[in-house]
Amino acid sequence: MSLNKKIIIGIFSLLVFLFLINTGLNFWIKKQLPKIIQDNNTTPYQITYENLKIDLWSAAIYASNIVVNPKDTPKDSAAKIGIYSKIGTVAINDFNIWNLVFNDVLHAKSITIDQARVILYKKDEKAIDNSNSIRTQVIEPFQKIIVVSNIYLNKASLDIMSTQTNKPILYTRNIAVVVEGIVINDEILKQKIPFSYQKYALNCDSLYYKPNKFYTLTASKIATNNHSLKIKDFSYIPLYTRHQFVQKITKEKDLFTIKIKSLEFNTMNWGFKNDLFFFNANSLALDHVDANIYRNKIPEDDLSKKPLYNALLRKIPFPLKIDTLSIRNSKLVYEEEINFQKGSAKLAFDHFNLNATNLQSGFGLKKAADLDINIQCLFMKNSALKIHWTLNVLDKNDNFHIKGNISNFDVQAMYAFTKPYINTSFEGTFDDYHFDITGNDKTAKGNASLKYKDLKVTLYKKKNPEKEAKLKSSLANLILKRDSDNEAKRAEIELERIPEKSFYNFLWRSIAESLKKILI
Repeated sequence: MSLNKKIIIGIFSLLVFLFLINTGLNFWIKKQLPKIIQDNNTTPYQITYENLKIDLWSAAIYASNIVVNPKDTPKDSAAKIGIYSKIGTVAINDFNIWNLVFNDVLHAKSITIDQARVILYKKDEKAIDNSNSIRTQVIEPFQKIIVVSNIYLNKASLDIMSTQTNKPILYTRNIAVVVEGIVINDEILKQKIPFSYQKYALNCDSLYYKPNKFYTLTASKIATNNHSLKIKDFSYIPLYTRHQFVQKITKEKDLFTIKIKSLEFNTMNWGFKNDLFFFNANSLALDHVDANIYRNKIPEDDLSKKPLYNALLRKIPFPLKIDTLSIRNSKLVYEEEINFQKGSAKLAFDHFNLNATNLQSGFGLKKAADLDINIQCLFMKNSALKIHWTLNVLDKNDNFHIKGNISNFDVQAMYAFTKPYINTSFEGTFDDYHFDITGNDKTAKGNASLKYKDLKVTLYKKKNPEKEAKLKSSLANLILKRDSDNEAKRAEIELERIPEKSFYNFLWRSIAESLKKILI
C-alpha cells in the first residue's frame, strides 16, 4: 500500500474516530444535561425547556422556550411565592466539556439570554428585604448548575409583585444587561455583593417602583455602567391626594411631588469595602426639576428636634462624596395650608439654578472642606434672588453662614402667600434687600438692609376674608413706614432657634425679624 493511501486512510480513520467521539459525547451530554438541570438540581427551582441543541465543535449549547418555576408551586395562584420565569432563548458559549463530564457543573465563557420574562412574588411590599437573599436565593443555587464569566441579557422584563395586595412593587421593561469578568468564590460569596466583575452596563425602560406606602417612583429610561448613571423623566409622585394624605398621618409631614427631566452622575465609583457601602461621584447634574413641597397644619406638630444640614450630612452612616451638584432650569414651590377652606399659601422659585461643591457625609472624616452653595432664581415670578450658603459637615456646633439679596421686588407678588396665611396683602416695591446671617444649632445673628417705596398694607375681615377690614388697615398703615426715603434702612438680627422647627423656618423668622424692625 502506497504512502499516500496510508495517509488518506489514517486521516479518514481519525475523522471517523472524532465523529464517533463527538456523536457519543453529544449523546451523553444530551442525556447528562437534563440530569444536571432537573434530577441533580438542588436549587428551589425546576427548569424545563422545549428544544436543546449542543455543538461540541464550537462548545456551544442552545436552548429555547425555557420555563423556571419554584418546585413547590401552589395550586392557588394567590399563594405564589418566588421566581416565575419564561425565557425565549439561552445560548451558552465556550463551555468546558470535562467540567460537565466529571463535575456535573456547566462552566462556560458566556451566557446570552434573550426575551426573558421574570416575575417575583413576595409576601410583603419590600423589593429587597435583605441583601443576603441575593446570595442565598439566586447566586448560590444557580452556581451549582452553571458558572460563567460573562452574562448578556437582552429584551428582558422584571416584575416584583406583592401577594398581599396583588399589585406591583417594582416593574421594568426592555432590560439589557452586560456583566463581564465575573468571579465567584467562597470568599467573595461572603461579601455584600456576592460576586466580583470587571465591567457592567444596564439599560432599561419604563421603571416603576413603590418605595413606601405614600409614593411611587418612575422613570422612562435608565442607563448605567461602571462610571456613570443617567435617568430620564424621573418622578416621585404621591399615591394619595392632599386630603387623603392628611387623613393618613398623625403628625405634620411634608408631601413631595418631584419630577426631573434628566439626572446624571459622572465619574461614579461605588461598592462595598469591608461590608461598608460607599459612593463617590465627580458630579451630579439635575435638569428641569419641578418640585412641590406641601405641608398642612391640621395634624398636630411634630415636636421632635429637627437637625440642621451639618448634622444630617455628618450622621449619614457611610462614606458619600459628590464633588459638584448642579440643579439647572428648575422650579420649586412650597405650599403651606392652615385648613382646606382658605387654600394654601405659596412661595415660588422659578428659573432655579443651584451649584454646590464638596457635598459629602462626615463618615470617617477628620477634616472636610466647606459645603459651598450658590443659588440664583426668580422669586415669585417677580425678582432675581441670589443666595450664598456655606457650612461644614464636621462642625458639631452646626455653624452656617448664609447671605442673599433681592432687587426690584413688587411685594404684591406675595399675595399668594400672605393672603391665605395671614389674611393680609401688601403693595409697594423693595428696591433692594440684603441679608447676612451667621448661625448655629441655637442662635442666629446678622444684619439686613432694605431700600423700599410706596409700601401699603391691606387687612381683611376674619369672617369674610374677601372684604377689607378698613379700620384695621388704616391703623396698620399709620404704623408702617411707607418709604425708606431713597436710602437703605438697616436692622440687626438676633434670634433663638426653635429646635422643633426646620432650618428654613429659622431662616424665614430671621428675615421676618429684620423686616419688622425696618418697616415698623
